Amino acid sequence: MDISVVIPLYNEDESLPELYDWIERVMTSNKFSFEVIFVNDGSTDHSWDVIAELAARSEHVKGIKFRRNYGKSPALYCGFKEAQGDVVITMDADLQDSPDEIPELYRMITHDGYDLVSGYKQKRHDPLSKTIPTKLFNATARKVSGIKNLHDFNCGLKAYRRDVVKNIEVFGEMHRFIPYLAKNAGFGKIGEKVVHHQKRQYGTSKFMGWNRFVNGYLDLMTLWFLGTFGKKPMHVFGFLGTIVFIIGFFAALWLGIDKAWALYNHVPMRLVTDSPYFYIALTMMMIGTQLFLAGFLGDLISRNSAGRNEYQIEENIRCGK
Repeated sequence: MDISVVIPLYNEDESLPELYDWIERVMTSNKFSFEVIFVNDGSTDHSWDVIAELAARSEHVKGIKFRRNYGKSPALYCGFKEAQGDVVITMDADLQDSPDEIPELYRMITHDGYDLVSGYKQKRHDPLSKTIPTKLFNATARKVSGIKNLHDFNCGLKAYRRDVVKNIEVFGEMHRFIPYLAKNAGFGKIGEKVVHHQKRQYGTSKFMGWNRFVNGYLDLMTLWFLGTFGKKPMHVFGFLGTIVFIIGFFAALWLGIDKAWALYNHVPMRLVTDSPYFYIALTMMMIGTQLFLAGFLGDLISRNSAGRNEYQIEENIRCGK
């Protein structure tokens, strides 16, 4: 199969028929073999009924229905798991991403040899409350990730070589950083394509507010730490713990030597426990020990979390169980 299109969605029943018809026209005119995987992320409208109707009239449609709303990353994770195409395309369901971009994205993966191609919405039709935080966030993401050529990490319109989506784990809210996840997994040829961004025709955006901006930074710091120390937490916690413990130990040792010298020379001196430096040194030794143990436990856990990507799927159409 040439292409799998993965579409996560939440309450987008009005746009789905038009979106699928558009995708089908593009695929047919370019003679692509394809599948479209709709992942219904706990919608409360008639989105699943629309997906079922589309599946009844087209064998290219697959569907996954979550029992409740989990978020975009779990939806992508399950969609990636089902994808069979040589190239996997992701896009949002709100008609702001144009299916007309698919042929060129496919060509960049199959002919230019990219592992991942991310869309760049150079001209956006979004309010300032969304575009300004996005620009600041992307600047930080470029700096932290080292992927200097991407301007829009969170663009929903992306193309992947199938090996990429089968070898990365998208969890939590890490969909914003899929290029970074791909880079950490060893897929280094990451490109960008300027794509057309259309105005939303139906409903309202599900991704607004400054909490999204703040959470994005927190997730970025988490990903940076996991990418740098995820397999070797002892290297950071153990190192810091050792340094702090040694400083506290030598501070306490100095206080003891100073007291012993005073006693030997019959110099009046207050008790060691009366000195605030004694308690500072003791606290540093305790903190150092705790940091060292945190690194040791982190090494034992080493990011393994059973059930992290298990989601309640209420129903599916043409998808594995």
